[in-house]
Amino acid sequence: MSAHPTGRSAADEALLALASSGQVPQEYLGGSGVAPNTEASEHVLQTWRTADCVCFDVGCTITRADGLDLLAEFMGVKDEVFALTQQAKDGTMNLSETLEEVLRIINCTPDDVRRFVQQHPPEKRLTKGIVNLIKTLQKRGVAVYMISGGFREDIMPIAKYLGVPRENVFANRMNWQWDDETGQPTRLSGFDESQPTAFNMGKIRAISKIREDHPYNTVVMIGDGATDMEAVQSSQGADLFIGYGGVVERPAVAEAAEWFVYDHDELTRALKCSKVAMIGIGPFACAAIHLVVQNIEADDQFDPCLKVWVQDPLDEFEGRSLIDIVNTEHHHPKYLPGVHLGDKVIASSDLEWVASDADVLIFCPPHQHMQSITRRLMGKVKREAVAISLVKGMRVGRDGPQLVSQMIRKNLGIDCSVLMGGNVASEIAKRELSEAVVGANSRETGQLFRKLFQTPYFNVDIVQDVAGAEMCGTLKNIVALAVGIVDGLGCGCNAKAVIMRQGLTEMRKFAKTLYPNVRNETFFESCGLGDLITTCLGGRNHATAEAWTRAWKSGAPKTWTKLEEEILGGQRLQGVATSNEVQEVMRVRGWESTYPLFSTVNRIINGRVEPSQILHFCQANGIQTTNEDDDDTTIIPAARAPRQSPIPNPV
Repeated sequence: MSAHPTGRSAADEALLALASSGQVPQEYLGGSGVAPNTEASEHVLQTWRTADCVCFDVGCTITRADGLDLLAEFMGVKDEVFALTQQAKDGTMNLSETLEEVLRIINCTPDDVRRFVQQHPPEKRLTKGIVNLIKTLQKRGVAVYMISGGFREDIMPIAKYLGVPRENVFANRMNWQWDDETGQPTRLSGFDESQPTAFNMGKIRAISKIREDHPYNTVVMIGDGATDMEAVQSSQGADLFIGYGGVVERPAVAEAAEWFVYDHDELTRALKCSKVAMIGIGPFACAAIHLVVQNIEADDQFDPCLKVWVQDPLDEFEGRSLIDIVNTEHHHPKYLPGVHLGDKVIASSDLEWVASDADVLIFCPPHQHMQSITRRLMGKVKREAVAISLVKGMRVGRDGPQLVSQMIRKNLGIDCSVLMGGNVASEIAKRELSEAVVGANSRETGQLFRKLFQTPYFNVDIVQDVAGAEMCGTLKNIVALAVGIVDGLGCGCNAKAVIMRQGLTEMRKFAKTLYPNVRNETFFESCGLGDLITTCLGGRNHATAEAWTRAWKSGAPKTWTKLEEEILGGQRLQGVATSNEVQEVMRVRGWESTYPLFSTVNRIINGRVEPSQILHFCQANGIQTTNEDDDDTTIIPAARAPRQSPIPNPV
C-alpha cells in the first residue's frame, strides 16, 4: 500500500490538487456509490480476448506500491513529500511542477537509486498474478507495454524482470548533474519533460504514440487510477479500460470502468483456451490436423483437444471402423498411414457435437458437400466463432457463383478466412518445406490462423484478400486438368508452359471480373503461382487427367468415376466439378469465348471434343464438338451423367 497516511500516492495527491484547481474533472476522484462492473459483458470479453496490445500502469497495478512513494520513504522524506502534495491542492502548481518539486525534496544520487533497487528488487514488489498474466499475453503474441507517471530509473528493472522490452516502456526520466572531472552523474536535477507521461493526459499521449508506430487493432489499458481511465477518452487512446483494485480501490475508477477486477488471475482465466474443430478428414484435412495439433498442444491460447468430423460413420478400413482407428491409433490408415495425428484428436460422425462449442472452425470436406454441411450447422455454432476454409471450389446457384467462404459467412453468420497454397498432403506429412497463404479480412484474424498452422517447415503468409486467395485455389484445378491432358498426350515442356501461362492469365481475369477488388499481387503468392505449379506437376487432378487421357489413347477409355476409385480411393475429383461450375458461370454470362482454355477443358472432360483439342484451345470457339446437339444447360448441375460415358475411341 501507499506510504501516505491517506492511502494515496504522490501522483494521486498531485491529481487531487489538479482537480481542486479545476484542471481535471472532479468526478475522477470520488464515487457515487454505484457497484463496480466485476462481471464483464460479452463485448468486453471479446475485446479483451482479441487485443493485440495491452498497456499496464505500474504503481499499484504491476507493483504493490508507487515507486516514487517507496523512493521517498527510502530517502527518509516521505512526510515532506506528503506535505508538498497537500499544499499543492491550492492549484498553484501543475503536474510537472509538482513532480519537479517532489524530486527536489527526494534529492537522490545515482548510488541512492542503485541501493534502492537492490533493497526493493522487482520480484518482491509485484502484485499477485501479474507475472503469469504478462507471460500468458506474450505467449499469445500480444504486445505488452508499461506506461507510468513514475520514472524509468525505478521501472526498468521491473520491465526487465517481466520480459517487457525497453522500447515498450513509457515513463518519465530523471535528469542528472554531471561531474566535469569524473564524467559521472552526481545529483538529481529535475526530469525530462519531453516524455509523454510528463504532462496531463500522459497515458493518452503514450498510447497515441504506440498506435502511430504500430498497426495494432485493439489496445487495452489496465490500471488503478484516474489517469489510467483517461486512456479511453480519445479515439487515439485505448479501446478498453480495465480497472484494477487488487492494491487500492478508487471508487470513481471502480464505478466507471467497463470491467473492474481485484485479481490479475481473473484476467488470465478470461483469456481462455480457444477450442478448435476440424470439419472433414480427407488427405489434406489430415495434413492440416498434423500441423494444427503441433501448435495447439504447445500454445496455451488453444485447447489441446481437437474434435474432427467424419462424414460417414460406417467408413471402414480392412473391416475396422475408421473412427475407432483414428481415436485409438491416432492416424488415418487410408490417406496418411503411419502419420501421427495427435493423441488428443477425437473423431466423431456427430457434426453438431463437433462444431457447437468450437471457437475456431476449420472446414476441409469436398466442396460439393459444403452447402449441406453449413445448412445443418445454421444456428448451431457460437456467434463469436471464426472459421477458415481449406476448401477449393465454388457453388453455382440461381443467384450466381458463391465462394465457400461466402457460403460460410452467409449460412453461419461468422467471419471466414481461407488457407490456400501449393501443397501436397503427403509432403506436408513428411515435414518437407511447404508454404501457404491465409486470406483474411483483418490482419488480427490472419495472425490467429498463422499461429494455428505455421511450423518450422510450413510457412504461412497473410493477405487481406479472401476472394483473391480463394479464387486462385479454386481455378488452378482446371488448369491442372489441362496440363494432365497434355502429359497424357505425350507432349513436352513447351506445350505445358503454354497451358500454364494461359491458365494463370484466365485465372486472374476470371477472378477480377467476378470480384473487382481482388489484388493482382495475390496471384504471385503461394495461393496463386505456387499452387498452380504444384498442382500442375504433382496434384491428383493432374494425375487423374493424365491417366484418363492415356486410357483414351490406348483404346480402352475409362470414366472419371472409375479413375476416382482407382487413383483416389473413391474421393471426388475437384477439378472436374469446378470446371463444370465455372463453365456454367461463363455460359450464363456469355463469357465462353473470353476464356478459351477453360472452355476447351470443359468440353474435353465432358466428352464433347477429343483430348487432342487441348493443343488448339486458341481456336476453341470454332471447335466442332462430338455432341453438337447437346444443350449446354445440362452441364450444370447434372455434370456426372456425361462423365459416365467415355468419349469415342480415337480413329
